[in-house]
Amino acid sequence: QVQLVESGGGFVQAGGSLRLSCAASGRTLSTYAMGWFRQTPGKEHDFVAAIGTDSTTYYEDDVEGRFTISRDMSKNMVYLQMNSLKPEDTGVYYCVGDERLRVVRFATFNSMGARGQGTQVTVSS
Repeated sequence: QVQLVESGGGFVQAGGSLRLSCAASGRTLSTYAMGWFRQTPGKEHDFVAAIGTDSTTYYEDDVEGRFTISRDMSKNMVYLQMNSLKPEDTGVYYCVGDERLRVVRFATFNSMGARGQGTQVTVSS
């Protein structure tokens, strides 16, 4: 069983940057596709980005070019670098993982094999 813990959230002005980190424990992430979801106020959990075991990356259209997902297999870590932040990026960001890439890319948040507790990101205008 994989446990995921996010960190790095905070308060930032529009146009600023934040880097989220996701630390995994319990087992290696080498066979896991990883991703980030976010929940904005009053909405469901939405897909943000995913990274496969071969480090191929996938993004939701609105964050393409602004966010970068990466992973460090040696440290069992996943990151989300967020640049040019907008107020609509505000929400709780969750790290997720599953051994099936198609699940991370296309399934609902509750379908993930592993989910973190989330970290709050607030972007002011």
